[in-house]
Amino acid sequence: MKAKNNQKYMGLLDRWTKKQNKKVLTEKKEKAAEKKPAQAVKVEPPAIKTEKAKGKASLLAARIIIKPLVTEKAAVQESFNKYSFRVARSADKGQIKKAIEDLYGVRPISVAIVNAQGKSVRFGRAFGRRSDWKKALVTLRKGESITIHEGV
Repeated sequence: MKAKNNQKYMGLLDRWTKKQNKKVLTEKKEKAAEKKPAQAVKVEPPAIKTEKAKGKASLLAARIIIKPLVTEKAAVQESFNKYSFRVARSADKGQIKKAIEDLYGVRPISVAIVNAQGKSVRFGRAFGRRSDWKKALVTLRKGESITIHEGV
C-alpha cells in the first residue's frame, strides 16, 4: 500500500511515526506559546434566571389546544359550562388542563377525552381515510366562561 508522499509504511513502523509526529506537534505548540504573551481571560458567572420564561408556556399550550369545536352540540353544552376543543393526539388530561389555564385564564374542574376515529372518504374512484383526532370536553365552575365565539 502506498501512503501520502509515496512512502511505504508497515504496521510496526506506524507506531514510531505517530510518536514522532506527536513530538513535532508539541514542540510547535511550545514555540507558539513562547512567542505570544498570555492574555487574561474574563470569565463571567452565568446569569441566574429567577423569572419563568414568558410565552414559552403559551406556545406549548397553543400546540396542545388546536382549536375550539364550534358545533350545535358544543353550543348547547356551553350553557352547562362544558366546552369542546380539538387537541393534539399526544395530549393527556393534565396537559390539557394546564393549557386551558394558560390560554384562557380559567381553571377547569374536569377534563374528559374522546378519541375520534377518522371517517372513510371517497374522491371519485379513489378511496381514502381522514386522520384520527382527539376531542377534549372541559368543564368549568359556575360563573366562569370562555369566549370562543368572538369574531365568528
